[in-house]
Amino acid sequence: MASGCELCEQDGGILLLQTPQWRVIRAVDADHPAFYRVIWNDHVSEWTDLSTADRAVMMGVVEAVEGALRAHLQPTKVNLASLGNVVPHLHWHVIARFDWDARWPAPVWAARQREMVDAEKRLVMPLAQLDQEVIRALQPGTRVN
Repeated sequence: MASGCELCEQDGGILLLQTPQWRVIRAVDADHPAFYRVIWNDHVSEWTDLSTADRAVMMGVVEAVEGALRAHLQPTKVNLASLGNVVPHLHWHVIARFDWDARWPAPVWAARQREMVDAEKRLVMPLAQLDQEVIRALQPGTRVN
């Protein structure tokens, strides 16, 4: 834990699942409703701060979240990013993108291409149900195709 680190002191969004090593949250983003983060619990800021084994664990979690989004939403694209410029705490963004979203085809941090009203309602399933599918994908022995 690092004092003043937002991701050490808070969940970072709607907490779906937490283990001693990592947690998965859903970010609250009206323009990109299927926006998840995989956060390493220990305070580390760079990918190479993790051991090879821990990097494999984290990428396995990222893969499971991406797989759940692809299987249940059929997005146009899934964006994966590990930026951490504002919050120096290792985390991966896993964002389902659609050709109708506010910034498509630009990155999620670019200027809006269009206004979005009730983007969540455009998803093929309610977020609460999608959250449960993401949690299910993270259970040991589960493989999402």
